[in-house]
Amino acid sequence: MIPGAGTTELISRCAGQLAHAETTRHPIEPLTRTYPQLSVPDAYRVQQANVQRRLARGEQIVGHKIGLTAKAMQELFNVSEPDYGHLLNTMLHDARHPLDLGALIDPQIEVEPAFVLGWRLQGPDVSVADVLAATVYVRVCLEVIDSRIIDWRIRLPDTVADNGSSARVVLGPRLVPPSGLVLDDMDTELELDGSVIETGNTHAILGHPARSIAWLANHIAEFGIALEPGHIVLPGTCTRSVRISGHRQAIGRIAGLGEVVLNLTGTPAVSKDG
Repeated sequence: MIPGAGTTELISRCAGQLAHAETTRHPIEPLTRTYPQLSVPDAYRVQQANVQRRLARGEQIVGHKIGLTAKAMQELFNVSEPDYGHLLNTMLHDARHPLDLGALIDPQIEVEPAFVLGWRLQGPDVSVADVLAATVYVRVCLEVIDSRIIDWRIRLPDTVADNGSSARVVLGPRLVPPSGLVLDDMDTELELDGSVIETGNTHAILGHPARSIAWLANHIAEFGIALEPGHIVLPGTCTRSVRISGHRQAIGRIAGLGEVVLNLTGTPAVSKDG
């Protein structure tokens, strides 16, 4: 702990340690263990501090991700509410090229629909209908998450501070208007090296994935932030995430959206089979 540390110093320390862990690929002890006074609001300030650090380097915000929307994920990480993080242009990975796991610490992968917005969504009263009206198209997506916390021993403030454990986003090739989809009833599969290891249905994403995005728009409105045209918004997965160390191919499928295939190479800093 930092005895008697004020909030500003606490946020600076946490942000610096997470940034260093990501750069060096050396994970740290849970922030909630080192700094038990770290609250969820403080954790979002840590997240914002590191986003600003990246923007100052020339990176750009291209959207947001919502995590921990499915009960399976909340149980997996022992949390009871969703969280969110920022997506930056450097996180987008082209599925036509293998993903080098050597740039990551202890990556996991999950499948979800990606919403691409055509116009601004600003809370506090955004509804599911508003989200659907603002969405130009939906794509299948593989999200690679990674934790700068040792062995994913996270509580809610840990993953919030760590930008929602964001790492890479891999979008599928099909662009499907939402009007042609039953978004709250789409079967989902995650395949690793030829075996389907996770299945689910998008109804598990807060009952409707657009409800997850409405939650985000309303939540960030408290900070004067909106979801902007062109932004990619990931509403969360309907299955568990799976470690991908030791695997060489991942395929995500969602009914109506097709599939996205990602080849994997290299070995992450922490090598554990999924």
